[in-house]
Amino acid sequence: MTTTDWMLAPLRKYATFSGRARRKEYWLFVLFLFLATIVTQILDTMFGFGTITASSYRLGWTGWAQVAATGGWITHLFHLATLIPSLAVAVRRLHDGNHSGWMMLFVFLPFIGWIVLLVLYILEGTRGANRFGPDPLEAE
Repeated sequence: MTTTDWMLAPLRKYATFSGRARRKEYWLFVLFLFLATIVTQILDTMFGFGTITASSYRLGWTGWAQVAATGGWITHLFHLATLIPSLAVAVRRLHDGNHSGWMMLFVFLPFIGWIVLLVLYILEGTRGANRFGPDPLEAE
């Protein structure tokens, strides 16, 4: 599979919460979402639906700049359309480490929940089959 295929694989498995997802599938989809969000925010700004503001501050000898973008309805529609595949690939990524998809609820724990999920997404999955299916690395 090419990089583009890996980026778009979760869209082809739109609402598939069963099975396992490799790190490559998950992180390339995250990259796709990041890049597509930038594009949609630029489109929103071009058409007058969103804003991009930049401000700079002078701190001693070093300068510091801040850029903030607020998306309009194009960005919001994109995020709404990719919400289910985002949740599905995140659950499948947890399944790869032999964890329940209910661990996604850690997201509601302030700060520590995000760190726990980030670590679980980064860690290598279980070698061989587990209770959620065969090893996706062996399938290749």
